[in-house]
Amino acid sequence: MTWMNHVNIKSKDGQVYCCMRNKIVNFNEQQLMSYCVGCKMFGGTAQGKGVECFWNDLRGEHTLIITDPEHEFAYNQTRSVVITTSK
Repeated sequence: MTWMNHVNIKSKDGQVYCCMRNKIVNFNEQQLMSYCVGCKMFGGTAQGKGVECFWNDLRGEHTLIITDPEHEFAYNQTRSVVITTSK
């Protein structure tokens, strides 16, 4: 997995996907101060357009721009498993 910057741009309703809480949240001052600033994944406010979060991801990019929080939520509900065998 690659350590990635997830740039979560607020939807038209002001929502983003929160990996820490594993849900779609309203990205506002309360979310920022109550959850984001204390989160080890927090990387900034995406120049006022949302929130940047850092975590390992299988998608293999260094920066991922997320504009659809519902799609990102659905993606994060599935996990890929790599099975290795020893000889």
